[in-house]
Amino acid sequence: MRKPIHSADLLLRLQASITARDDQLLDWLYDHGVLTTDQIAAALFPSLDFTQRRLRRLTLLRAVDRFRPNRAYGGSYPYHYVLDQLGYDHVHAQRGLGRPRRDQARRRKQSLTRRPDLPHLLGGNQVFIDLAAHARTHPDGDLARWQPASAYHEPGTLYREGSDPQIIIAGATGFPRPDGAGVWAERGRSVPFFLEYDTSGENLQVLIDKVIKYERLYTMSTWAWPVLFHLPSARREANLHHRLVGISLEAAIATTTGELRTALAASPAHQVWQLHGRAGRHRLIDLPYTDTHHDEEYPAHDQPAPDERPA
Repeated sequence: MRKPIHSADLLLRLQASITARDDQLLDWLYDHGVLTTDQIAAALFPSLDFTQRRLRRLTLLRAVDRFRPNRAYGGSYPYHYVLDQLGYDHVHAQRGLGRPRRDQARRRKQSLTRRPDLPHLLGGNQVFIDLAAHARTHPDGDLARWQPASAYHEPGTLYREGSDPQIIIAGATGFPRPDGAGVWAERGRSVPFFLEYDTSGENLQVLIDKVIKYERLYTMSTWAWPVLFHLPSARREANLHHRLVGISLEAAIATTTGELRTALAASPAHQVWQLHGRAGRHRLIDLPYTDTHHDEEYPAHDQPAPDERPA
């Protein structure tokens, strides 16, 4: 009778065969929940065939698991990848965390497969994947940070020294809960940003309310990041800007659309962002921000000088 392999031995086997690219993938799945085969291929691998071979290997090693949602009108979507239990063990070990729950992978997979807003999660992830894919083929660009929505669920995470303590005391309900946040770096410069990914499933007033929450945060803070609204259509974008006319905003609200990006075959790093109250489209790296904490954390990356910012 074959002796069962202990989980510690399985983890050692995984760690012996893992690559830096695998580590990046496992970190992303830990933080962001789920990615499709196509997303993983675009951001990390030279070809779809190579991606599929590596994902099969990681599945056999029990680092990742996968599921395939059915389409409403027949057929199925591409494979969606999540962490398997050994993947959780590996990430926890790499980050110096305690042992994960023994059923953590099963519970997370069940939650994601039943999640009604899974397309929204994947769409928000896609914006960051597109930035990572751009950086993979453009050495002067770098997705220096990608944070999930959960990183900003607690109000204390929005506080900076010198800001109004009410940001902590008032609770999270009156402040924004972005779909993600990141730092994009390019040619010795960097810009931090929040992302709001819109599928047009919500009334436009919901987006206005989000803008107001960002404005409230920034008026109580010592910092302000641009807020990127990724919208599905030009009509939705025009309606949002029309509704914002007459509202005095300190927050830098920038919009783009899936329609525009598809037509131009453009990444989010390209000149696709329309700043509220300003003419033309701007590159992500040229969007204005205020945050001395960011400048200290990324000292090699300077924000645009006042005379270089979009007019």
